[in-house]
Parts: sequence; structure tokens; C-alpha cells
Amino acid sequence: MEPGGPAKTDAASLKLLFSMIWRNPYILLLASSAGIGGFLFGYDTGVISGALLYIRDDFKVVDRQTELQETIVSGAVAGAIIGAAVGGWVNDRFGRKYALMTADLLFLVGAILMASANGPALLIVGRIFVGFGVGMASMTAPLYISEASPTVIRGALVAANGVLITGGQFIAYLINLAFTKVPGTWRWMLGIAGIPAILQFVLMIFLPESPRWLYRKGRVEEAEAILRKVHEPQYVEQEIQDLKDSVDKEIMEDGKSGKINIMDLFRTKTVRRGLIAGVGLQVFQQFVGINTVMYYSPTIIQLAGFASNQTALLLSLITALLNAVMSIVSMAFIDNFGRKKLLICSLIGVILSLGLLTGVFNVSASHAPKVMPTDLRYRNATCPDYSLASNSGSWDCMTCLKAKSDCGFCAASSKLLPGVCVSATNAVKHLCNGDHREWFTRGCPSKYGGAAIVGLAAYIIFFAPGMGTVPWVVNSEIYPLRFRGICGGIAATSNWISNLIVAQTFLTLTKVLGTSWTFFMFGVISVVALFFVLVFVPETKGLPIEEVEKLLEDRPLHYKFWKKESVPGKSTDDTKPEP
Repeated sequence: MEPGGPAKTDAASLKLLFSMIWRNPYILLLASSAGIGGFLFGYDTGVISGALLYIRDDFKVVDRQTELQETIVSGAVAGAIIGAAVGGWVNDRFGRKYALMTADLLFLVGAILMASANGPALLIVGRIFVGFGVGMASMTAPLYISEASPTVIRGALVAANGVLITGGQFIAYLINLAFTKVPGTWRWMLGIAGIPAILQFVLMIFLPESPRWLYRKGRVEEAEAILRKVHEPQYVEQEIQDLKDSVDKEIMEDGKSGKINIMDLFRTKTVRRGLIAGVGLQVFQQFVGINTVMYYSPTIIQLAGFASNQTALLLSLITALLNAVMSIVSMAFIDNFGRKKLLICSLIGVILSLGLLTGVFNVSASHAPKVMPTDLRYRNATCPDYSLASNSGSWDCMTCLKAKSDCGFCAASSKLLPGVCVSATNAVKHLCNGDHREWFTRGCPSKYGGAAIVGLAAYIIFFAPGMGTVPWVVNSEIYPLRFRGICGGIAATSNWISNLIVAQTFLTLTKVLGTSWTFFMFGVISVVALFFVLVFVPETKGLPIEEVEKLLEDRPLHYKFWKKESVPGKSTDDTKPEP
């Protein structure tokens, strides 16, 4: 057990984190090297949002088919489902270190395929390979960090992996912006991900395996040597004893230490309860809509009334920066404030933000500029559906963009005034821009665009410190050692399946339901998620990994979370878990 054990975890903050890694830089080396996997996870999921704008320009078939755009985006997610599922087995069979190195090779292959793609088919194949790596890294990086970290700063170090994920997304947006005017645009954006993959592969060659995995495999001396490097001398023996007790208990319970029977997951009470909490958090993390923002942020900004690709990318950079900054806030509070409280505060803010976005997009849709009869300059390019409509006098910009034929809206010089609905071709677009008028094909001009940006920013500010990082932290520490790899794989797989559903349906939902109702749906799911956290998610703050099992054994429901209890030697303390 680390300094002071659970009763003293209020001291665990960024100050303590920096103090410990200053005294022992080896901790930082292990965590940061594994965290490159998190960076790649963030980069490869974030970069597609900007690259997609230019892929649409290069491949017209992609521009015309919403479903193909969704497939390019979600190809990585589909691959991540397989990567996470296989990753659980790879982690248990070969170790955390080799799982990360395998993920790096997959990242590299995917980056090369995407950068050299001659059409959407090869691009999707490359995205799937990247997804294999993302899925494996998404579960392995936090697991490795968690098992190689001192208890008192474990939450902060695993949250640091979340910072690297959001940092990767921010760097992806910067790269997107940097390459907007470089020949090859999206090829550079997607291909550059191979560099950090090579860096991590080389670093991991020289780093050790997870000490807990080694101990589980009977390589006791190796495990103890690593623990002595990581933990302060006065706490090493207790850490080793806790680990030994955990492994001995597992062997005594089922008489074996090798293969895992999948039915053991459901028969073992602590594992079953851990999976309910862990899988539920991963599913809700996606279903509250985060990756609609991260994958489609520039598109959402265009839906809010900003037509330019460069403007959409620049404004998206703000949301990516906020995501990274607020993940750092999570590092500061997760070992001090607690996992569960962060989740609850996060979800309340997410619900309010989604309510704001619902209102903004609803008002914007109802106040879209009207369509006026096509003037002589654009008459030969009039939208066919508009020409044939019996009620063309009631058309507005939203009606124009939803027309069955491929149509765009050429705004008036003052973009909130009536514009013309014309065929969406490059020639007409250039004609419109040449007249110093804005060209809209994703969203309509709106005076409420600024409010939509505020809503997106608020969503990220509330999401990132809680729902963004805590699900990964909880899943890295909530399962018994013997089941940690396979349960982490199940939870990560559930995350990516949920991610795929959201990524593959978002654009379609905005077309069928409208943007405002889509965000309203995410808001309702967020309310359900809040009740789930209140009831099923335990507080694991400050507990050594081996003691989390006892917490799940004692109680299936954990709705009492804010109660302060007296602790020997202290007046009050809200860190002690309920009995």
C-alpha cells in the first residue's frame, strides 16, 4: 500500500505526482512511453475530421455519398472493435508490452496504406488497420500504466494517458490546419501518424513488462525487481505482499493459474459487478455523443453556419484544445476529488450543454434564409427540385440542402438575406464565390453560429475531465488481476462497438431527424447515464488494485457516494468507500 493508504489520498494531487516522478523519473519513463499509444489513439481518431473535408474534394463519389463518408470515418472504429477484442487475449497471453508493440506495427501499416490510397476502398482498408492498432492500444496503454504505477498517483498517471489521447486529437487538428494548402493535404494528415508509432516501438524494446503480469505468470523475481524500481523502498514489501495475496487467492479459489474459462466472468460475483460498471461506463461514454464532436467537429461547425473549410478547421481547433486542457484538469482532481464525483459533475454539464445545442440548432433551422427566384446569372444552374416544386415560394436554405438532387445554397452578399438554390457543382460554387457570396452545402447561414460554438465548447469542458478520462481509469483498476486483460478487452470492445454505432449513424441522423433532435437524443441518453453512475459505479479512489475486489464483493449498488466518514487520525474523510 502506498503512503497513507486510502485514508490519505486527499494528498494525491498534481503536486504529489510531480514530486514522486521528480524523485523517481523511471515512473515517468514507463507512463509516457506507454502513453504514446494513447497519443496515437487520439491522433488517428481526430485527424479524420479535417482530412474528410479534402478527401471529399479529391474523390467526388465520397462527396456525393453520406454513407461512404461515414464508412471512411468509422472504418477505424470497426477495426478498433476487433483490435480491442483480440487485445484482451494478446495482453493475457503475451503481455502488455508486446501488445503495445503489435499495435505500433498496425498503426504503421495503416498510415502507409492511407497515405498511398488511390481511392476510397484502399483508404477504408488503411483506416481499418489503424483501427486494429487503436483498439489494442486503447485498452493496453491504461492497463500497463495502471499496473506499473504507485497506488497513490495511479489515477493521475492513467488520466495522463487520457491527456495524451486528447493531446493527440489536438495535434491532429493542428496538422490538419498546417497542411490545408500543401499538395497532398489529407495524405500528409493521415500518413504522419507512422512517426510516433515507430518511436513507441523502439522505446518499448528497452522497457520492462508489467510487473503484475510477470507475477501472474510466475516470473516473481522479475516482477519484484520492477516493483522495487517503481515504488518507494518503505512501501515495496507491502506492495509485493498484496500482489502475492491476490494471486494466491485466485489459485486457491479455482485451483489453477492458467487458462480462463469465459463462464468464470459471469460466475464470479466481483468480476460480474465490475463488468457491469466498466462496460456501462464505456458504452455511455460513446452514447452521450463525444465522437460526433471529435469525428465531425468541422462538419458540425459548417452545419452551424460557417461555410469555409479553413474556418471550420480553425474553430474545431478550439474544441480540440479545450479537450486537451480539461483532460489535464482531470489529472489534478481524479485522485483528490474521486472518480465518481467527477463523473456526476461531468454528466450534469454534458446534459446542460446538449440542451443548449438542441435549442441553438432548432432556432437556426427555423430561421434559415429564404430561397428567392433564381436570377439570370444562375438560371441555368437552378436546383432541379426547386424548379419542379409547386410550393417553391416556401423554400428556405434548409429545404434546399435537403433536396433529393444535389443542391447548394448561394447566399446573398449579406448572407442572412434570401439567396438562390442551385445545383452543387464546382462550376457553380466558383461562380458563387467569384461574386463574393458564400457557398453552403452542409449548413445554412445563421446568426446563432456563435452560440453553437459556445455549446460545443461547454460540452467539451464538462465531458473531458469526467466522462472523457474516468471510464478508462476505472476499467484499468476495477477487475481482479487474473481477469484484467480479458475484462479490459471486453470493456474496450463495448466502447468501440458503441463508437461505431454513433460514428456510422450521426450524419444520417442529422439528415433524417435534424441536427437539433440528434443532440436532444444524446441529451436524453446522458440523463440515463447519470442515473447509471449514481447506482452502479463504485468509488475506487485511493484503493490499491488488489483491494478494489473487496469493495465489489461487499456491495453491488453504490448510490451513497458523498457521505463523509470518520477515519482514525482524521476528523472527517470522504475517501473511504462505503461498506
